[in-house]
Amino acid sequence: MNAEFVFCGRGDLIVSKPEKMKVYEEVLNEIRDFIEENDLSPGDKLPSERELTEHLGAGRSSVREALRAIELLGLIETRRGEGTFLKMYQPYHTVELLSSFILRDSNTKQDIVFSKRVIEKEAAKLAYSHLSDEERTELMQVLDNDQLTAEQFHYQFFLIIFNSGENFLLQKIWHLLNDFSYAVENVSYNKQFYHLLVHIYMDGKYEDIETLFSSLQREAISEAE
Repeated sequence: MNAEFVFCGRGDLIVSKPEKMKVYEEVLNEIRDFIEENDLSPGDKLPSERELTEHLGAGRSSVREALRAIELLGLIETRRGEGTFLKMYQPYHTVELLSSFILRDSNTKQDIVFSKRVIEKEAAKLAYSHLSDEERTELMQVLDNDQLTAEQFHYQFFLIIFNSGENFLLQKIWHLLNDFSYAVENVSYNKQFYHLLVHIYMDGKYEDIETLFSSLQREAISEAE
């Protein structure tokens, strides 16, 4: 949704900011607050350069440089003649840059796989009380899709779970670890795992989520030995 908005700041409350705070930090904070207050999604429009300049009392060139720095991080995008928009963070460039260095260490590889599994477990728990009937149906559709590769299957399955949990930061970390794990080993689990997780959701047995993921860890240790 690319709806227009009225940038109201913080109402009548005047908040003094430390003089030494960098302008880009102020801009980032304003964007973050605006996203939270308006429940924005990737593709939604953000405050303009002019509006940020007026609200922060900063120089327009400083605000422009701050927006450029944030854009380079992959958090926003500026469309000529349209404005600034929230962007779905894509960590692929970061992965390409760092993978040749950090993936040389075998311990690092193990840490990535383990960390990704831990985050997926917590996301599965978080989604337990948030999954809608529509999302349950989407999970079943992924299970029934024989056209997906193992990587595609795993990604689509857990993307539904992460979206349901509505933890934006957790999802971003998972995206990054998931991309790194492609260079490490097969990122998917055995097919039975996914079916069992869906049945846990259907049967309402929250405590079985921990047991299910623990079985993955035991399998990993057995394979390592």
